[in-house]
Amino acid sequence: MIRINLLPHRELKRKARQQQIAILAGAVSFLGVLVVWGIYSIIAGNIEYQNARNQFLQNRIAVLDSEIAEIRNIKTQTQELLARKHVVETLQNSRSEVVHLLDQLVRLLPEGVYLQSVKQNDQNITLLGYAQSNAWISTLMRNLESSPWLESPLLVEIKAMTVNNIRQNEFNMRIKLRRTSIDDVQKPLTNPPGKS
Repeated sequence: MIRINLLPHRELKRKARQQQIAILAGAVSFLGVLVVWGIYSIIAGNIEYQNARNQFLQNRIAVLDSEIAEIRNIKTQTQELLARKHVVETLQNSRSEVVHLLDQLVRLLPEGVYLQSVKQNDQNITLLGYAQSNAWISTLMRNLESSPWLESPLLVEIKAMTVNNIRQNEFNMRIKLRRTSIDDVQKPLTNPPGKS
């Protein structure tokens, strides 16, 4: 029988198998690295995309915050302007009140009554004066009630006294000046007398 030495052949097969295993391990390692790199690239791309979106949103939020601050500033300025407008309207409305008050007092004061002082505190007016009789004071109160500019006459005090050897009644009276609106003041300006 012929003896064949299969040892080198087995050894060659083993080396070839080891070489195939090494090549296969290298290929699998390369594919593993390639897959990990691909997954990393996809995740990094998604993170970068999300960061870009976040930055865009932060920029838009900053723009909107500045617009909101500007709107608040405009609202504050509007409120200040409206308050100033109201003050100006009130001043325009009340500048003629003193004239109307004095005009009404002159027109409504009966013959037997004269005033010693007139004090105004906002819409409240205090009249101090003398009358020849209580009837003249009653007439004055009726006249004040009928006035379009004055209201609520209230007799606070009346005292009988003698002034220059003449019997007089000293009185203290409170009345209110009617608050007129801007429309009431502007109506006479827009519709002058004698025109329709």
